[in-house]
Amino acid sequence: MVSSLRLPTLTSLFSPSFTRRSTVSLRRSFHLRPPLAAGFSAQSAASSPPEIENQVDSKKSSRVQDRGNTDRVITPLSQDFNAWYLDVIANAELADYGPVRGTMVIRPYGYAIWEAIQDYLNVKFKETGHSNMYFPQFIPYSFIEKEASHVEGFSPELALVTVGGGKELEEKLVVRPTSETIVNHMFTQWIHSYRDLPLMINQWANVTRWEMRTKPFVRTLEFLWQEGHTAHATPEEAEKEALQMIDVYTKFAYEQAAIPVIAGRKSKVETFAGANKTYTIEAMMGDRKALQAGTSHNLGQNFSRAFGTQFTDESGQRQHVWQTSWAVSTRFVGGIIMTHGDDTGLMLPPRIAPIQVVIVPIWKKVDERTGVLDAATSVAETLKTAGLKVKLDDTDQRTPGWKFNFWEMKGVPLRIEIGPRDVSSGSVVISRRDIPGKQGKVFGISMEPSVLEAYVKVRLDEIQSSLLQRAISFRDSNIVDVSSYEELKEAISLGKWARGPWSASDADELRVKEETGATIRCFPFEQPQGTKTCLMTGKHSLFSALPATSVPQETFRYDLREKCS
Repeated sequence: MVSSLRLPTLTSLFSPSFTRRSTVSLRRSFHLRPPLAAGFSAQSAASSPPEIENQVDSKKSSRVQDRGNTDRVITPLSQDFNAWYLDVIANAELADYGPVRGTMVIRPYGYAIWEAIQDYLNVKFKETGHSNMYFPQFIPYSFIEKEASHVEGFSPELALVTVGGGKELEEKLVVRPTSETIVNHMFTQWIHSYRDLPLMINQWANVTRWEMRTKPFVRTLEFLWQEGHTAHATPEEAEKEALQMIDVYTKFAYEQAAIPVIAGRKSKVETFAGANKTYTIEAMMGDRKALQAGTSHNLGQNFSRAFGTQFTDESGQRQHVWQTSWAVSTRFVGGIIMTHGDDTGLMLPPRIAPIQVVIVPIWKKVDERTGVLDAATSVAETLKTAGLKVKLDDTDQRTPGWKFNFWEMKGVPLRIEIGPRDVSSGSVVISRRDIPGKQGKVFGISMEPSVLEAYVKVRLDEIQSSLLQRAISFRDSNIVDVSSYEELKEAISLGKWARGPWSASDADELRVKEETGATIRCFPFEQPQGTKTCLMTGKHSLFSALPATSVPQETFRYDLREKCS
């Protein structure tokens, strides 16, 4: 059986980056904000003990104070990927750290990316028959206790409210870590007959999990997500739903985020506690780490039995409903950053970019200003009318060169330059973010609306396709086919993803984790043809696995992190 494994989550996975910064200029002459170092741990889920983390936090804080008023540079990816990631988030103004350690303030530019994710998924959810609604953030602790694996998995992460209105509460409340329990409580009141099924809802909400080691967008004390919940009359309907939703996520990743995820089923060890099956999409980041970008769970009747969620079927018999749950979160924003970014900063796929085209007017003489700005404004209106997201940077405070660098760092796909000569010739200069330097710059593109609109739209489609193909090539060049345990260990030691036949036991899977630090990411839906021999046992196998290093991350739903990651 082909499955996937995760590399060790050791300190080296995301080593502290706050004690060194690149001295490379990277063409950065503009003043940038301090890095996002002070609010988040740059270490993995199995790295340093708390006392060492506190020392690192102290160093981070002093470093921010010492360098807060100096020009910033973005650390090169090859030098320190985690430092690069934090630099990009801070400098591109995606997020800042909150006053509570481990919390994140999502800034407008970062939130706009999340809105693009929402816009696409909302349409798909409604097309597949789901309705949006909202459940309370506070959940009675007794609800959490009803599902044994739930309370076992989440107890260390729960945020509890024990005092309200100045008085001790009769029952402590849990600040929502996920909503299966309260959803089932309400489903029990709403579902009575087969006529009430299927019931398919989604909510966009915040979630609180008291994480001790955090990373912006990837793992924070509070984060945003959507969570879908459905109830069905038959197990076949629930399975179809779970597969349908992981397919929605897969299409979003490929078509909008340009991330070539690998979709598949989690191993029994990695399956969400409380689910019969967990389906996942796994993405390769720029440092070859795996990011679990979305999950869909077939819950069977596990929660409906715990909460007594039943219906009367067509023959008059009482039955427990069959359920699913599925989610993606703001972690996807982190995935977009880490998949496409380069030494310059962000590189955003046009379909999810908050700004698709930035226009930079250029003039030297005062008498050139009005003509250039009028032409730039006209171009901006033309493209906005065509439905594109356009920014006209007509500020006087910065030079054109500074603006070029700034918007490149923010990942805007296309830049249009308009100077006095361009106004005279009725043309513009267009530069692509994904092709640096002169190779990505084209001169003499007509300002005539129909010509310019068509040209820009074609270029944006090319950039979208180029980023996806680039990510596919990177992913495929870093996946190694293995046929033995020794080959698996070698691939893991090189930081590669491994793919190999697997039909071994749960005990064998845990042995691999213990000896190599790797865990199975998933059994990909797309499997090689023919029969093979299990890399662990030598027995017959029909499926392959995919071992890979994992980005430290909060896990969706009731995943028992202490046991399974």
